[in-house]
Amino acid sequence: MRGLSERSQSKGILYAILSYGIWGILPLYWKVLKQIGAGEILASRIVWSFVVSLLILLIIGGFKDLRKALSNGKTILTVSLGALFITVNWFTYIWAVNSNRVIETSLGYYINPLFTVLLGVIILKERIDRWQIAALLLALLGVILITVQYGEIPWVSLLLAISFGLYGLVKKLSNLTSIVALTMETMIITPLALGYVVYNQVQGTSSLVSLPLSVLILVVLTGVATAIPLLLFAQAAKCLPLSTLGFFQYLAPSIALLLGIFLFKEEFSKVDFISFGLIWMALGIYSFSRKEFLNSRFNKRLLRFSRV
Repeated sequence: MRGLSERSQSKGILYAILSYGIWGILPLYWKVLKQIGAGEILASRIVWSFVVSLLILLIIGGFKDLRKALSNGKTILTVSLGALFITVNWFTYIWAVNSNRVIETSLGYYINPLFTVLLGVIILKERIDRWQIAALLLALLGVILITVQYGEIPWVSLLLAISFGLYGLVKKLSNLTSIVALTMETMIITPLALGYVVYNQVQGTSSLVSLPLSVLILVVLTGVATAIPLLLFAQAAKCLPLSTLGFFQYLAPSIALLLGIFLFKEEFSKVDFISFGLIWMALGIYSFSRKEFLNSRFNKRLLRFSRV
């Protein structure tokens, strides 16, 4: 983690845990909105995320930074790519959850760290040691076993992994603050989202008009549910190397996996159990490889506490 301060690294770990923890329980939220089509949920999510982002900017006084970012063509292009990747990711995830494919989304986010670490090594020239390489190979074996069991290309899982991996790379390369970046991303795609909502209204196919007030409130709150973990993730991406950030991403799919098995009662075979077990072994190896770093963080916190 050369080049990053210890304080920044500690904050990055906290941000990563919080963001992936929230993402892990989001299937519960989308299941409640199952009566609405995935396209309308996505459109509502985009619009309300934009509104929430603007409100946050208003509170913190960040419009000057937003105007500066909007005057830079390169920044607009980078953010537009990020907006494209996250839109694809959101739609795929919402559709999969409400199509009873939560375990497949879990697999996608288990594959994602492998893709993220690969991006970090190839594009950002980040270094990983032999223990981390061994962890990657073991996790890859687990993913391959699941893929073979499916007997077909797990397109849902791969699309989620690749789209979010590329989104993480864009965030890493961006010099924008997390809230400005999120505001710009949602600003770019909000006109399309609003157009989709209006089109459905005109065609008489919209399900939003017939929703009870309690569900409408949940639709509005999709902006909050979206903005908070994304902002936390953006901060984590700036505080941690991409190859390290990748391994924290196992938290969200682990929570989703448990929800898929025990709450949503989706099928989970013996091969699935073995495969996911291999992935958890990979996490154990990675944790061991980072033992010195984690212990240094823990000991320093104990020292600070003893001085209080």
